[in-house]
Amino acid sequence: MSAVNVPAEMPGRAVPKLSIPKLPAAMRWGLWLLCNAFALYLIIALYAQGQTVFALLGLVVAGIASFVFINRRAYAHRYIFPAVAGMLVFVIFPLLYTVGIGFTNYSGTNLLSFEQAQRYHLNQTYLAGERFGFSLHQNDAGEMRLRVDRGEQGVWVSAPLAGEPVEGEPLGMSREAEVENLGAALPLRDVIRQRKQLEQWVMRGHEGQLLRLYGLREVAAVEPLYRLRDDGSLVNNQTGERLTANDEIGFYVDAEGQKVAPGYTVYAGWSNFAKVLTDPKIRGPFLQIFVWTVCFAALTVVFTLAVGLVLASLLQWEMVRGKAFYRLMLILPYAVPAFISILVFKGLFNQSFGEINLMLDSLFGVRPDWFSDPTLARSMILMVNTWLGYPYMLLLCMGLLQAIPRDLYEASAMDGATPLDNLLKITLPLLIKPLAPLLIASFAFNFNNFVLITLLTRGGPDILGTTTPAGTTDLLVSYTYRIAFQDSGQNFALAAAIATLIFIVVGAMAWLNLKLSKVKV
Repeated sequence: MSAVNVPAEMPGRAVPKLSIPKLPAAMRWGLWLLCNAFALYLIIALYAQGQTVFALLGLVVAGIASFVFINRRAYAHRYIFPAVAGMLVFVIFPLLYTVGIGFTNYSGTNLLSFEQAQRYHLNQTYLAGERFGFSLHQNDAGEMRLRVDRGEQGVWVSAPLAGEPVEGEPLGMSREAEVENLGAALPLRDVIRQRKQLEQWVMRGHEGQLLRLYGLREVAAVEPLYRLRDDGSLVNNQTGERLTANDEIGFYVDAEGQKVAPGYTVYAGWSNFAKVLTDPKIRGPFLQIFVWTVCFAALTVVFTLAVGLVLASLLQWEMVRGKAFYRLMLILPYAVPAFISILVFKGLFNQSFGEINLMLDSLFGVRPDWFSDPTLARSMILMVNTWLGYPYMLLLCMGLLQAIPRDLYEASAMDGATPLDNLLKITLPLLIKPLAPLLIASFAFNFNNFVLITLLTRGGPDILGTTTPAGTTDLLVSYTYRIAFQDSGQNFALAAAIATLIFIVVGAMAWLNLKLSKVKV
């Protein structure tokens, strides 16, 4: 080849390199210091507010963030750190916090800490003398004073209410005639506006008694109800009764052992877990609700899968015309928000005015007690949940059925197989493997289907003879919710113990299901 025939080498176009601009080192370190200073400020603020656990959580997250973003070996982990931090804050921490509450007596009567309960008692007062009317005055200089009419003892005026009240230094009072420029009396609405400030002031009367605000129109000689002794006990200044702190039950108790509210939170050990497992009035409903929860979740999966698979198979049938219309109509329940459908069904199943009972009455002369009979109530829940859940299974089965080779059905037809044989020997074996993880997820979702139970039956009808609120249609999650928030005692600790047991049971079942279905985790 001559030099003339050699193709000229075309100069390649320069491709600009894309690179992420790097910040100067000083700017990076400055940004890191600024973020850490802000995080440290939040941690100290939480600790100062008495939120030690949340402060510790912030310290852990900020410490891991600093390590990941500084250490070069952890370079790849910085991109996944936000997800890890979210998992720590919103999953791991609430879980550990719930488990921790299960070991305490935290409830509606034991919400406070010991210091808060003691401070509450020390702030209690009692009326130790007469009550006198007062008026609030403000002069042209903006000074406010209290004018107290003590009847035959004369009219007295306090020193100006200026600055912050000093503990142990009550305001002095003078006769009205000795005070110049008292000013006009303020209307009641100004007294109401100044109420919080006025409650902090203490005045010393001419006989030495201390006067405090007592309502919106009166002051009175109010004394502290309790005084604190060196051994930590409280003595009632009015009756001389002594209260001692009982750390086993989290209450101050009198000499006869009677509790004096409010209580405080103490460590209760395994008592809540032992109560669930040993108290017949709690263990019985718990086991009954647990069995119903498992049955509900399993039957829901079976029913929704059966309905979804049958309808998907019908939609694959070549004889069916208008498949697009049927597909749209069958998937339509999936588009309606679940809470609307549940409330609609609640009205349809109404025992007196529901259309279902009206129809059954006209056809068969029966009016089932859907909300009073436990068996009928559970049947109603399964019917409603099957209606809500079958479109999801329908969509899954429609996609998976498309992937099954048609040759298999043609070969089975040549061998004389029936539709049932095709279902049991071809369709189900090929569907069950890809469906297994989704069925497990559906089981886990229905295991905690709180919305359905709450909106449809609220757990009713109730199980009689229990010490905690429990219903025959309650799932474990709704049962826990009722104990924590609907019972008059609001036993958060017992609810946390049950929630911990639920977590252990659900985790074990999920692990077992994954193992049995041979799904890699």
